[in-house]
Amino acid sequence: MRKTISSLGVVFCVSLLLAAALPAANAPAERRPNVVLFLVDDMGWMDCGAYGSQYYETPHTDRFSRRAMRFTDAYAQPLCSPTRASILTGQYSARHRVTSATGHLPPQPPGHSFLKTSAAANVPMLLPESQNYLDPAQITLAETLQAAGYRTALIGKWHLGTTRPHWPEQQGFDTAFHCHPDPGPPGGYFSPYGVSLEGTPNNRSKVGTITDGPPGEYIVDRQAQEAVKFLRAHRDEPFFLYLSCYGVHGPWGHKPEYTREFATRRDPTGRQGNPIMASMLRSVDECFGRILDELDSLELADNTIVIFYSDNGGNVHSNVPGTARTTAAEKNRSEALADWRQWAGDQPPTRNTPLRDGKGTLYEGGTRVPLMWSWADKIPAGSTSGAVVGPIDLYPTLLELLGLAKPPRQMFDGVSFARVLTGQGDLPREAYFNYHPHAGANRAGGVWVRSGDFKLLRWFGNPHTFELYNLREDLGEQQDLSAAMPDKLRQLDALIDGFLESTGASYPRPNPSYQAAQVNSATDPLEAWKQRGCKATIEAGVLRVRGTGKPGTAFLGHAAGRLTAPATIKLRVRSATGGAGRIDCLPNGAADESNIHSVPFTIQAGDWREITVELKHTGRLGVLRLYLPATADSVVELERIDIIPASGQAENWRF
Repeated sequence: MRKTISSLGVVFCVSLLLAAALPAANAPAERRPNVVLFLVDDMGWMDCGAYGSQYYETPHTDRFSRRAMRFTDAYAQPLCSPTRASILTGQYSARHRVTSATGHLPPQPPGHSFLKTSAAANVPMLLPESQNYLDPAQITLAETLQAAGYRTALIGKWHLGTTRPHWPEQQGFDTAFHCHPDPGPPGGYFSPYGVSLEGTPNNRSKVGTITDGPPGEYIVDRQAQEAVKFLRAHRDEPFFLYLSCYGVHGPWGHKPEYTREFATRRDPTGRQGNPIMASMLRSVDECFGRILDELDSLELADNTIVIFYSDNGGNVHSNVPGTARTTAAEKNRSEALADWRQWAGDQPPTRNTPLRDGKGTLYEGGTRVPLMWSWADKIPAGSTSGAVVGPIDLYPTLLELLGLAKPPRQMFDGVSFARVLTGQGDLPREAYFNYHPHAGANRAGGVWVRSGDFKLLRWFGNPHTFELYNLREDLGEQQDLSAAMPDKLRQLDALIDGFLESTGASYPRPNPSYQAAQVNSATDPLEAWKQRGCKATIEAGVLRVRGTGKPGTAFLGHAAGRLTAPATIKLRVRSATGGAGRIDCLPNGAADESNIHSVPFTIQAGDWREITVELKHTGRLGVLRLYLPATADSVVELERIDIIPASGQAENWRF
């Protein structure tokens, strides 16, 4: 049984309504067009030739752009799960409640409170919690197409719920090639994938419908194979193929024969240069190319709407080891670990220049993404649109193009931009919003509104803070106009108020129990942290750390107490000289040096930088040691520290 009896009744009623509303479209001679949605994981706005990269090679994607409409101002959420939920529901994340990349975590129980009413005295804000699953009550895009006679398939990453009631088969997909938990690829990029129908997420095994291929098979290649199989099986009936590509998400498994080739190349613009990412993007491009070629071979291309999209901006924060296949006969993926720094040095996965920042942030680099649509003789080939669109718009747009009615019970925040696609008009949109209320590089989380050329970011806090940019004149978001244009700020902030109210957003609130720490800058500038091998002082909201011992011995220690791993630690840091740092985690406390989880990072010399460190082990954090390249002659400055566990309350410090 796919859903509850009541939900099946709704789907049946929707089918009758659609059939009654569109008799001509149901005639045999008027077969509806097929739909292919190719969604790349973590692909940045500049990560293909069609959008300006001169380092990455994406010939199939570039070829597709010549027969498609390319959007220059398309958006996604800063993280993957919210975007995926918005595509399937037509709703902002503030409404459907999947607000962070938590779809791989166990679902919350009924009656769960997603915004606590109280917190510890050292926590300044009450932060909302993301829903870890897509509500089965939603009538998804797949369900609506299924009710209209489409055969539907999800091949790849789902990340919208770990338990069977929340699997894609329960959300409108006839065919599903997937596994859980699924923040990234199943057990790595290479077969065997370690997926079982018998396992459960609670015992840390992968459970789902993915089966192993030949040893060393690359999962992105396998996705293409499964897609081709689906296309051939349903060539004679309308279909919806949602290929949710595992590339280019971490752990960045790559084919070394490709990586070796890119390692010898240089970007003439000096922007990009990570050969691992180039290798992975080539594999993603080949997967997309196989689908396009199969549509041509089956003579279905002219009657198929093809959408190429990314779920969030490019990852510019992480540089940790990935996996690589060394021989096809490898039986143990742990033996195939590639040395990230051998190939990429200290480079992040990608760079989004000229956009600011990347994945996980509300700046343009985290939210502006590639989006292209094609439909032969309907969407002008090789065209470009500056319409501001996002994941909430795909559902209503497809319904209009396909001649289908909106499900009566499904609330849409998105609007159709079918007239833009077909060249019949513009998109009259006063404002578009993006919402990420979670702590991290973005302080206590925030929300932005884009209206015309202007974008206002509101950072939640007590009080709120703002940044205002004219994106036409300042695409890189370098000139904050909030002080110079108070009227524009008030106008756009009123739109944000309306958005939060209309969607019922659960946004951060001040903690009524919060008590600001009494700081003694002479002896203990960080109440929760201890100075070792260094001297720390606070000046004008900046923590300045100067080493007092041998190089490499300066660290700040913190008893993380109730916090558990996996967790993310984010720093905003500045150093004139830069250097190597690391975070040591001692789960059993400082007295036990035998069990240390250590993650290195590098601080580049120069201005303020965001650094993200992922602690991927499980269990208590215990004691954290933040080692900094501070010496007697070199000061390291910190503006903030965020400790963000995968589950539970984050801890944040602002100086």
